[in-house]
Amino acid sequence: MYTLRNISRLSKSAAAVKTAPKAFNAAFLKKAGYASDAKSSGQIRSVIGAVVDVQFDQGKLPSILNALEVKNMDRRLVLEVPRHLGENTVRTIAMDGTEGLVRGQPVEDTGAPITIPVGPECLGRIINVIGEPIDERGPINAKQTAPIHCEAPEFVDQTVMMETGVIKLDGESKAALVFGQMNEPPGARARVALTGLTIAEYFRDQEGQDVLLFIDNIFRFTQAGSEVSALLG
Repeated sequence: MYTLRNISRLSKSAAAVKTAPKAFNAAFLKKAGYASDAKSSGQIRSVIGAVVDVQFDQGKLPSILNALEVKNMDRRLVLEVPRHLGENTVRTIAMDGTEGLVRGQPVEDTGAPITIPVGPECLGRIINVIGEPIDERGPINAKQTAPIHCEAPEFVDQTVMMETGVIKLDGESKAALVFGQMNEPPGARARVALTGLTIAEYFRDQEGQDVLLFIDNIFRFTQAGSEVSALLG
């Protein structure tokens, strides 16, 4: 179940022709049920590998798919909410290692899904699942951002996929690389395809460009989803 929703969006978006521009804004997020009206703070209750349970005050529970942030050893760690447990507690999946997290540590609800930079500024750059540059070339000063969770294109917008037969394409800094490697937690590997897809959809829908989305490989993506499902129980 954790993986089916993502594969549906991947398959639909890969086969879609150019569509009308989409607005990635607070109104869209609220309508889709992904974002809360206000941010809130909670505390870590348990840490079991990549799974972190966080408790919030009454009536301030984050929405499903919201991104939470916690400071872990002077670095920003992002947690995503896939499940509500009851008793004002959410179960989250970490997008990076959880070593150093302790019970009682404060956690902030961002009020929105994981949001990444999009646009021409991303071309020629290497980023991770949460949109942070990992190519040691400084920050990405993108003018726009977009959530990695959004609606898939309608079936009516689809066309037949064209196979180019080209094994290797020379991007000449026209490509954006998004890495979620096997040494990373399953949460990051399960979401990295959506990060790349969000960037690709921006160029297709907002810039009206032809885009090639290459995923190496889709099996690892589905495998990560299975790992996350097993962790969630």
